[in-house]
Amino acid sequence: MSEQSEPAVETQVLDRYECRSCGYIYEPEKGDDKYEIPPGRPFAELPVNWRCPVCSAKKQAFTNIGPAGQASGFRENLGYGLGVNTLTPTQKNLLIFGALALAFLFFLSLYGLQ
Repeated sequence: MSEQSEPAVETQVLDRYECRSCGYIYEPEKGDDKYEIPPGRPFAELPVNWRCPVCSAKKQAFTNIGPAGQASGFRENLGYGLGVNTLTPTQKNLLIFGALALAFLFFLSLYGLQ
């Protein structure tokens, strides 16, 4: 009997694109309801006359911001900074604002030392 190996299925992570005019982010996984773009369509395959659904900017006004959940910054810099550079933007926000909230609570606790 010969063993048949199943073909490897690669799931391609699609890059998101951000409008430089208004900040709208085109996410291929969601598509675009206003222009009836189905989910899963990459930015490069959008029609030439497609425009930003918020501010009507042309496709040239968009910049690639990479896939969702990707660590921000340049790839060559991810190894520096005590591991903080590998955090996603959401994780960085939680770290920063969590530390600020904790510092504020410590500051308020000083009033109880009388």
